[in-house]
Amino acid sequence: MAPGVHWLMATSLQMLSALSFLHASSSIWKQNFTISRCYKIHDLSTLTTMKKTDVRPNTSHPKLNAALCKENFIASITIFGAEMEKAFDEPMRDQVTRTHLTEDIPDANKCTVIGGSGFLGQHMVEQLLARGYTVNVFDMRQGFDNPRVQFFLGDLCSQQDLYPALKGVSTVFHCASPPPSSNNKELFYRVNYIGTKNVIETCKEAGVQKLILTSSASVIFEGVNIKNGTEDLPYAMKPIDYYTETKILQERAVLGANDPEGNFLTIAIRPHGIFGPRDPQLVPILIEAARKGKMKFMIGNGENLVDFTFVENVVHGHILAAEHLSRDAAVSGKAFHITNDEPIPFWTFLSRILTGLSYEAPKYHIPYWVAYYLALLLSLLVMVISPVIQLQPTFTPMRVALAGTFHYYSCERAKKVMGYRPLVTMDDAIERTVQSFHYLRKVE
Repeated sequence: MAPGVHWLMATSLQMLSALSFLHASSSIWKQNFTISRCYKIHDLSTLTTMKKTDVRPNTSHPKLNAALCKENFIASITIFGAEMEKAFDEPMRDQVTRTHLTEDIPDANKCTVIGGSGFLGQHMVEQLLARGYTVNVFDMRQGFDNPRVQFFLGDLCSQQDLYPALKGVSTVFHCASPPPSSNNKELFYRVNYIGTKNVIETCKEAGVQKLILTSSASVIFEGVNIKNGTEDLPYAMKPIDYYTETKILQERAVLGANDPEGNFLTIAIRPHGIFGPRDPQLVPILIEAARKGKMKFMIGNGENLVDFTFVENVVHGHILAAEHLSRDAAVSGKAFHITNDEPIPFWTFLSRILTGLSYEAPKYHIPYWVAYYLALLLSLLVMVISPVIQLQPTFTPMRVALAGTFHYYSCERAKKVMGYRPLVTMDDAIERTVQSFHYLRKVE
C-alpha cells in the first residue's frame, strides 16, 4: 500500500475523532436553534398505527372540516409522501367547538409565545415584557418562574391543550421545535408539521390575528455555497437533514395560511446560527469537545463565511414583524432573513468562543474535498451494512458542508420593509456570550 494511502487512513481516523462533535452540535450551524422543545414524545409504536379512519369529521364546524381536508391533501403531496401521511394522519386531536362572543375580541397588546420555556422563547418573553406586552407562554414544561407571565402546559398537537393559551390574544409567536440534533424523523414531522397545522387551526378558532413563525434560513441550503442569499431562492430540493425537511413543510403551511380577507396574517422569520447567553447547545457542546481534545482540526482553509445571529437580534426581528403586520402591509405571507448582517468565517467564530474561555483554537487544516469524500464513503458503508446493523452516521457529507462552505444571507428585505437593523454587533455579541459562560472557562 502506498505511503500516501497510509497517510490518508491515519488522517481519516484523526478526522473522525476531530469531527465527531459536528452532529451533536449541529445547532451551531443551523438557524433554528430553537431549543423550546414544546412537544410531547409519544411511544412511536402507537404513532405508526394511526389510520386515516381515526380522523372523524366535526359536523358542527364545516369550515374547519374544509380547511383540514385541504391541508391533508397538501400534506399528501409533500416530500414525505404517503408513508408519513399514513403514520401521522391525525393532525388535530380533541377538537373543541367555540362560539366567538363580543368579549372574546383579542387584546392588541396581548400575545402568546409557543415554546416560551426554551432558549429563544425565554429571550422573546423577556423582550416582549420589557416593551409592555402582556404575555402567555405555552410549552410542555415551565422553564422559568415569572409572575408576570401566565403559563399553559400541554401538547402542541392537542387543540384542547392549546386553545386556552390563544384565546383573547392578538399575536402568536411560534418558536417551538425539537432541537436539530434530535435526528428523529417522526418527531420532527409530528411537532414541526402536524403541530404547526394545529397551531394554525387553533389560531383561527381562537380569533388570533397574527402568527409569526420562527423558521430557518437553512430551508434554502443544499450543501453548496450561498453568498448573500435572498428569500427569492427556492426551497431546497435536497434538504440537509430531517429537521430542515420539516421546517420547509412548516413554513409552507404557515405562509399558505395567510388570509388578509379573513383577518389572519402570517409571516416567517428565518434566522441562522442563533447564539447567546443561556444557549444550551453551541457553547456547552463546543467546550465539551475542546476538553476531549476534539477541536484541533478545521475543515478547509478557514475562510468560509457563515451567518451567526445573536439571540436578541432574532427576537427584535420577530417583534418588528408583529408590529408591521397589517392587511395592506408588504410583510404578510412572506419570509424574512434575520441575521447579524456581519458574516464571519465559521472557524473564526468558533475560535473566538474557545479562546475567550481559555481553550486553544483549531490549528490543523484538513482539505475540504478529503473530508467530504471520506464522509461520503462512510455514508455508503453505513448504507451497505444497514440490513444487518442499523447505524446513525454522525460524520456525513452535509455535516462537512455545514462546516466548510459559505452560507450567509441578505437581510435587505427586512431592512427595507420592516426597518430591521441588528441591535447588537457581532463583537459585542461574542463578548457577552463568552462572559455569560464564564463558569466553563478552562482552569489551568
